[in-house]
Amino acid sequence: MDPGVLLQALVGGLATGAVLGLVALGFTLIAGTVRVLHLAHGDLVVAAVFTGVLVVLGRTPVATTLDPGPALGFALLVLAAGAVLSGAVGWLAVRPHLPDVASGRQGDALGWVAALVAAGLLLREVLGVLLPQEAYAVPDPLRLDALSATGVFSLPGGGSLPARVPAVLVIALVVGVTAERVLVRSRFGKALRAVADDPDAAALCGIPARRVVLTAFVAAGLLAGIAGLLDAPGRAIGVDDGVVLGLAGIGAALLGGLGSLRGALAGGLVVGVAQSLAVTSLGAEYADVVPLGLVVVLLAVRPLGLRR
Repeated sequence: MDPGVLLQALVGGLATGAVLGLVALGFTLIAGTVRVLHLAHGDLVVAAVFTGVLVVLGRTPVATTLDPGPALGFALLVLAAGAVLSGAVGWLAVRPHLPDVASGRQGDALGWVAALVAAGLLLREVLGVLLPQEAYAVPDPLRLDALSATGVFSLPGGGSLPARVPAVLVIALVVGVTAERVLVRSRFGKALRAVADDPDAAALCGIPARRVVLTAFVAAGLLAGIAGLLDAPGRAIGVDDGVVLGLAGIGAALLGGLGSLRGALAGGLVVGVAQSLAVTSLGAEYADVVPLGLVVVLLAVRPLGLRR
């Protein structure tokens, strides 16, 4: 492979992987807190983006450059939609199936699996009714392409990248590392670990376990919204894209060790680079084969991740 093409594939893969790392962070945040695999998380990323599209551009969106006011509104709507939708899914679909010491109710793993699958399907069906086209161009409220006068950056060896790609890489890594540090060091992060380790003991210490769980879903939704803001404007996106995105995020989380925030970020980078190299070497039709194949192999061989 030509060195310039290889460098282009590596940088592009790292940018894609950094976004996948944010998605994987949401998965591992929920899994590490309540032992639930957030199966609707990928659909939430897409639903958050399309909520902003519907409110700002309507049901027949066209490719456009937003003015500063609408751009800010679009970005805030996507973040708010991610947080609200994820919180609602956690409260309505997951909470009823978690163990409750006060009432003596046992946990029901089959219940939350079915509920989350149904929640993802519901989001897709509603979006499919409102936005029936196969794919849509989403505006970039951050205007990352404007970082270069030509819209591209030249790389050593003759390669080039859209100007937004290195910007996405930097922003996603900064957000991911910051989120990981906050979740590790903050009071909220300590409450999450207490609930994950022993919810009964956490309740005896005065930690409101249900509130902590709901907040974890909201935080995962915010990460989903940020991932959507960084990923969607770079390509045409359809209402069904959340399925593959979610499975790729699961693969990244499993690769890094389910429950490890830092591992989720690293796993995302590895999956993104592998996906980019496969596309460069074999063709665009292999873009989804790598993350899906990785999920199948990891679930069969190391369902708790490579670090366990």
